[in-house]
Amino acid sequence: METFISAAGLAERLESGERIVLLDVRWALGAPDGRAAFAQGHLPGAVYVDLESELASHGTPGAGRHPLPDPAEFARAVRRWGVHDGDALVAYDAVGGLSAARAWWLLRHAGFTDVSVLDGGLRAWTEAGRPLEAGAVRPEAGNAAPGWGVMPVIDIDEAAAWPGRGVLLDARAGGRYRGEAEPVDPRRGHIPGALNLPAAECLDDAGRLLPRDVLCGRVAGLGAVGGPTAAYCGSGVTAAFLVAVLDHLGEEASLFPGSWSQWSADATREAATGTEGGAPDPRAHTTD
Repeated sequence: METFISAAGLAERLESGERIVLLDVRWALGAPDGRAAFAQGHLPGAVYVDLESELASHGTPGAGRHPLPDPAEFARAVRRWGVHDGDALVAYDAVGGLSAARAWWLLRHAGFTDVSVLDGGLRAWTEAGRPLEAGAVRPEAGNAAPGWGVMPVIDIDEAAAWPGRGVLLDARAGGRYRGEAEPVDPRRGHIPGALNLPAAECLDDAGRLLPRDVLCGRVAGLGAVGGPTAAYCGSGVTAAFLVAVLDHLGEEASLFPGSWSQWSADATREAATGTEGGAPDPRAHTTD
């Protein structure tokens, strides 16, 4: 199992005849429905996955914008995608894996072990000279029987106490972390004690994962090595990408699904501003 797989590596596995289910998770804040883009061009045989309805339940202020889906509903979605027990799964998107990692995390949480994110996503695939196909894909239903509860998760109270026991990483852009701007959630700022590691800064200009030694240096610089680490973002989407990056580096991290959208909606929770650690993100990413 590879947390991130290259376009060349995926093509090689597909050409070997291995059964791999490809999941297209095109989503972004402000453009949550990727069906039209999927229909215009996607990896051959890929299935469109709707993040809003299949990778989350209906959000409320008390639970955040993208609470984890109901396990039974997620299992039905997995079977709709044509997944059978034992299948390999690769999720991709058009933003370097920042949204596809939500599918990776949920599938791992449901007990699937051979799950990867396509490094560089759609762009890496096309730049490698690989073909796309257009139109809808309606697979035959699979027979998978997903479980639940495999990946570590923390709730809002645990998030409040986490900086006292380990490292809490905020995956949002630096401006949102510092409280300079907040495009979607009720209040500006971050959870007190959290350190900033923008998920987008784990990617190069081509949307591919930075070299391992660079990522190791950034993670180690924040102390997120060998001890308790947890991650949050706006609503638990790009934080799943940070969890995947840490998994790629051999580190485990818990996910706070409610993230800032849940925290900022609770007036009893303090909102810190300014910089407590981590580098600001010089680019304007509003993925989550």
